[in-house]
Amino acid sequence: MNTADLGLPVDVPSTALFTDHYELTMLQAALKAGTAGRRSVFEVFTRRLPEGRRYGVVAGTGRVLDAVENFRFDEGVLGFLRERRVVDEETLHWLASYRFSGDVWGYPEGEVYFPGSPIMRVEGSFAECVLLETVILSILNHDSAIAAAASRMSSAAGDRPLIEMGARRTHELAAVAASRAAYVGGFASTSDLAAGFRYNIPTVGTAAHAFTLLHDSERDAFRAQVESLGRGTTLLVDTYDVAEAVRTAVEITGPELGAVRIDSGDLLLVAHRVRQQLDELGATDTKIIVTSDLDEYAIASLAAAPVDAYGVGTQLVTGSGHPTASMVYKLVARAESTDPQAPLVPVAKKSSGGKTSIGGRKWAARRLDEEGVAEAEVVGTGPVPDELADRQLLVQLIKGGEVLAREPLDAVRDRHAAARAGLPLSATQLSRGEPVIPTEYVQGRSGS
Repeated sequence: MNTADLGLPVDVPSTALFTDHYELTMLQAALKAGTAGRRSVFEVFTRRLPEGRRYGVVAGTGRVLDAVENFRFDEGVLGFLRERRVVDEETLHWLASYRFSGDVWGYPEGEVYFPGSPIMRVEGSFAECVLLETVILSILNHDSAIAAAASRMSSAAGDRPLIEMGARRTHELAAVAASRAAYVGGFASTSDLAAGFRYNIPTVGTAAHAFTLLHDSERDAFRAQVESLGRGTTLLVDTYDVAEAVRTAVEITGPELGAVRIDSGDLLLVAHRVRQQLDELGATDTKIIVTSDLDEYAIASLAAAPVDAYGVGTQLVTGSGHPTASMVYKLVARAESTDPQAPLVPVAKKSSGGKTSIGGRKWAARRLDEEGVAEAEVVGTGPVPDELADRQLLVQLIKGGEVLAREPLDAVRDRHAAARAGLPLSATQLSRGEPVIPTEYVQGRSGS
């Protein structure tokens, strides 16, 4: 059973308080002003990619759908808001029956994005849309940052599988989300059982140094592990002396030893020495797994090493130096009145310091060159040019409050691999650079 298909609730009674105080005070003021019911369009985008990154990865969309469905103000939540006097009774009464009834469009999860890409578009009344800002951004910013790091790592790893091992380096619930995002970005498995349970991600793991230290000798530890888990297990060989550990491991298991793991030292040098020793001992099919504070650069440096798999923790769950995607949620259009037929008016923030935005409901399409490779991200308002009509990126995720677009996580993972493969080859370079394709804007009439 793939639990990602079931739309299971998040691990809290409600997501309604995953928001900022001022979202509710804006709601109260808009209700009093009579503007809360105005049809509005909010968009999620980022003004820039993290320094040096060539592309971004959309991740967390499935979790956003869960969060919107579970955005409910139950009695406990309303009691908290009443006790703290966050909003008045009229607003509390409105919140008690809150159910998002609008529409959400977005880039499908796993797709790549660039500066200015309208990654998600939320449409409905101002009141129902404004409340979702923080929860949507917290999910997309976190998951997209992890997925982007994972994508770079999986690109550097090539055909060698990656294991997500970062649960102990982040918040316990963030660890589950990070495992999911890493899987989207190309990782093959996780050590986190909660992620396996929640999202059906393959889980792996055997033993840590503590297991070796528990026993009177390394030989006793290896024998105990093999007797319990079989000859195909992975033995950790760097607790004491690596060469002696490898020799002992093969003596106990014979050539059927599944793998050895190296967690310290000069991984390039040690991997070569271990491979040579394993081959000389007849364990030619025994694999070598390396861990120890890896990132995409360390993985790339091991490309020529006899390594079969990588385990990555800290650098992955912290976005490899960029723990957020810096996405924002901005009002880009609103109706002239509360009349459902009132036309939309583009609105945009104008300020110094690079925080300007472009008004109007956007569409997005990716233009390809003659070879079928992406050459530009085209973002516009108004009619979509005929030549881009079949290259549009946004899909409807929620219609009239009903979720339309839940999908298995494996489909999302495959989509990302295909999207990355459709970019220019320089997208996978780890050297610092500008976005691999430019964003072009097409201005048109942005009516309703």
